[in-house]
Amino acid sequence: MFQRLAVIAGLILSMAAARAAEPVRHVPIYVQPYYQSATTPGSAPHVRVNRQFDALLASSRRADVIAARDAIQASPKLVTPMTLMVLAIRLYDVGLRDDAVFWFYVAKERAIVLSEVIDMRARGLAQADEATRSFAVLAGPVINGYAFCDPARQRDQHAKAITWVEQHPYDVMFMARLPALPGDRAANHRKAIGNAKARAAKERAYFGDPKNAADFAATRKRNEMDAKFCWK
Repeated sequence: MFQRLAVIAGLILSMAAARAAEPVRHVPIYVQPYYQSATTPGSAPHVRVNRQFDALLASSRRADVIAARDAIQASPKLVTPMTLMVLAIRLYDVGLRDDAVFWFYVAKERAIVLSEVIDMRARGLAQADEATRSFAVLAGPVINGYAFCDPARQRDQHAKAITWVEQHPYDVMFMARLPALPGDRAANHRKAIGNAKARAAKERAYFGDPKNAADFAATRKRNEMDAKFCWK
């Protein structure tokens, strides 16, 4: 499933590259039945990820999306990775793109850590896991397109997101009614956080190589990424 979605995302980007580069101001995706982007300018997206936040996240008012962000920040223990993905998308849509990058990485890392503690293949969990992966694959090209306008800031945002995930454990991981992977849950959680930090360090090392950084910059230039994502 992940590979198929990656292909779809690649095709979308290829079609966009074939047209003249224009600023990408919204994240145009749908992940049914949870989310569908607004179909016309000014209209509301369809959001069904969390009854507490759906109305705020579907609002076209920046203040409402900020209110959702602040409420989630104040009480994050039971907020699903999928809800965090939608928060990131809506923050991008209302122009708060640095916030969008941070919460996208929070959502992604919380989801990965969860999958290294809980058996996401279990009945009732697989659909949510697949949907979260869909959000990551389909929204990633847009949010990362902006994030890598400033590689140093991207690295900082990713590191801060992992710290946030470590400091705000997702309580669902420790609920006895959910099937866990073999081993102690707390120990697996600590290991998963270590894995997240290792992935971030590997990414930093990759882009720290001058050749890799130059190749990446050349690809961005060829695809007119600055025109699409680095506008002010």
